[in-house]
Amino acid sequence: MTARVLDGVPIANAIRAEVAVRAKGYEAKGRRPGLAVVIVGENPASQVYVKAKGKACDEAGMHSETVRLPDNATEADLLKVVERLNNDPKIHGFLVQLPLPGHINSERVLNAINPAKDADGFHPVNVGKLSIGDPTALKPATPFGVQQMLVRSNIETRGANAVIVGRSNIVGKPMASLLIQPGKGGDATVTVCHSKSKDLPAICRSADILVVAIGKPEFVTADMVRPGAVVIDVGINRVDDASQAKGYRIVGDVAYKPVAEVASAITPVPGGVGRMTIAMLLQNTLQAFEQAGG
Repeated sequence: MTARVLDGVPIANAIRAEVAVRAKGYEAKGRRPGLAVVIVGENPASQVYVKAKGKACDEAGMHSETVRLPDNATEADLLKVVERLNNDPKIHGFLVQLPLPGHINSERVLNAINPAKDADGFHPVNVGKLSIGDPTALKPATPFGVQQMLVRSNIETRGANAVIVGRSNIVGKPMASLLIQPGKGGDATVTVCHSKSKDLPAICRSADILVVAIGKPEFVTADMVRPGAVVIDVGINRVDDASQAKGYRIVGDVAYKPVAEVASAITPVPGGVGRMTIAMLLQNTLQAFEQAGG
């Protein structure tokens, strides 16, 4: 068996195009959804990501703003920016790029964001709304993207055994909340695994849909996957590889080639789930804009 590749590029492009049509419809009436990104310091990966978000906003016809603070910015400095964006009528969604420097309390900063503008979906209010199935919840972009990949790839979640490897607040827990909700892209029976789970390989083999977000390079191997399962790899890791010009290669949390011989469908890394995150961020911003009255 050779797995079907779940390519995130065309799915993400389709969602971005849908958002653009709706956003440009509002622009014709003199209104524009606005997304802001706040970045503290010079983390190279964050810089690339922030630049991509700005470009995506421009292509979607959205107002975009990037606020850059130096590494030595204080927590008070950052909270002042958050307060300004909370009160800026041109900004309908914003996020503070993680990770933050160690001297800043990330939880305190994220909790200061107006839940109605919480484009990342990390505020406790949105977490609570998601857990009870409130449709006004702004959903964390990566798990929301995974759900859309499943739906748009015609992978049935209803009644499926879904196993999530990883219990982070960013992916694992909200992924479970999405898959267990009634309706399209939900109605699954969900198991969440973590470092204290007993006989993890056996639990993984019980999965019809296996979502891996554990942050360990090529952790899931072919013997951990039931033949015919759908495997969603959320991980992105840099591993040393002297054969590559850059001296490294990017891999997921799944050993791609051997698992692709067992699974019925699999996401590549790169080119899979990662492509969905910005698309869903734009979707969240549009949702926030519409819920604020458009």
